[in-house]
Amino acid sequence: MSGLTTHILDTARGCPAGGVAIRLYECERGAGPDVLIVETRSNQDGRCEAPLLEKGAMKAGRYRLEFDVADYFRATGLDLPNPAFLDIVTISFGIAEPGSPYHVPLLLSPYGYSTYRGS
Repeated sequence: MSGLTTHILDTARGCPAGGVAIRLYECERGAGPDVLIVETRSNQDGRCEAPLLEKGAMKAGRYRLEFDVADYFRATGLDLPNPAFLDIVTISFGIAEPGSPYHVPLLLSPYGYSTYRGS
């Protein structure tokens, strides 16, 4: 897939994280409120059924992904404290080259996460 994509891996359980609520916002500092572009859920492979942004819809700018991770871990049966250490993981990132693919994976556990720009 090209455009903007994501993939969520549950590193604590060693499997894809399916059913995670995901929101994508366009963010322009000082230019008004952030704009919700996409609201979706990850499938059983930890991916979205379609790119979050198709290649033709991508434009240079600042964006934010939000992942509802506490809800996901509770749905797996994990007994999290209340409040959970990680509730909503937020990744703020920029798109400088709209013609290039942007892949933003999330490697996740109940007490930590990492991300990077994939391809």
